Amino acid sequence: MRFVVPQFIDVEDKIIGPLSVRQFVIFLVGFGIIFILFKILSFISFLLAGLIVFGLTGIVAFAKVNGQLFHFFLINIIYTIKKPRLKVWKKEIIQVRAGLHHKEKLKTAKVVPLKKMVTSSKLAQLSLVVDTGGAYKEEEDVKMKLL
Repeated sequence: MRFVVPQFIDVEDKIIGPLSVRQFVIFLVGFGIIFILFKILSFISFLLAGLIVFGLTGIVAFAKVNGQLFHFFLINIIYTIKKPRLKVWKKEIIQVRAGLHHKEKLKTAKVVPLKKMVTSSKLAQLSLVVDTGGAYKEEEDVKMKLL
């Protein structure tokens, strides 16, 4: 039995000439804005504003940046400006004392965490947990030794 595998899944379907549904909707919104400008502004200012809106509509409808649609590119720019990814760590402790915020510089020595050495009894308990698929509980073994 043979199946048909779609080949061009990244190409948008064309509905009106060379325009896809997304581009058609973008142009509808752009022409709606131009119509509102026509009703509100005088003819000379309408021509200037209408050309600017028409140009921006064409850019949003047809332009791609690094293979990405332009409106997705604009959304990513806004998101990056709103939430930058660079996190800067400041060595300050903020303490709350009686409703007041005080900032103090961190003046502690380097603390090196000590690693616990794994003993043979701990290894035996871990191997039992792994071998039994988690059914073995460490607390049960400790209780049995106490009795």
